[in-house]
Amino acid sequence: MKQILAFDVYGTLIDTNGVFKHLQQMLGEGAHSFMEQWREKQLEYSFRRGLMDRHVDFSICTRQALQYTCSRLDVQLNDDHVDELMKAYTALPAFPEVEKALTACRDDGHKLYAFSNGSLSAIRQLMDHAGITGLFDGMISTEDVAMFKPSPVVYRHFIESTDTDKESAWLISGNSFDVIGALSYGMQAAWVQRSPDLLFDPWEYTPTAIIQDLTELPDALRDHSA
Repeated sequence: MKQILAFDVYGTLIDTNGVFKHLQQMLGEGAHSFMEQWREKQLEYSFRRGLMDRHVDFSICTRQALQYTCSRLDVQLNDDHVDELMKAYTALPAFPEVEKALTACRDDGHKLYAFSNGSLSAIRQLMDHAGITGLFDGMISTEDVAMFKPSPVVYRHFIESTDTDKESAWLISGNSFDVIGALSYGMQAAWVQRSPDLLFDPWEYTPTAIIQDLTELPDALRDHSA
């Protein structure tokens, strides 16, 4: 059975830890804790803006989270460093297995979409940089509905944009909150648990499938369509 696949971008297809080498050059051994705080605050700001109905481009959440992290950890970055880090976020690397896994999904007849809180231009820039744009049937941004994941508004937008029904659509994400959001809306969802140390939020929702990386996705889809 062929499926409609919604691939989260940041943290699923694209490795947000790609900024680490830039931070390491600037901060040395403090780079890892800085990177984690920055990512956590970036997501928190998107959640808060969604609740407040005060949508902005996701890059603004990223920049404001960077400013907060600098203040929180008492790190002084000059304007050039800030610009370098923000630019790095537009050219993050794909995870190593992504191209192979996407190609396998396409060969199995599934339709593939990049689906992100990022703007459409940001998604396309990342996909172009990773050399995987041509593997997708389309790219869908939550900016179209001025809302962020995990609001049900954005999952409904995906279903309507792809002219499918929620039961036939899968969300694939390395972010627990995103998987829960899709499951709550009624979609199926695969959680990409790239490290055994990562925990799934202990809510009343269970991923349809749990995979360690995207190369396991084609088999997971076959198992759940049998």
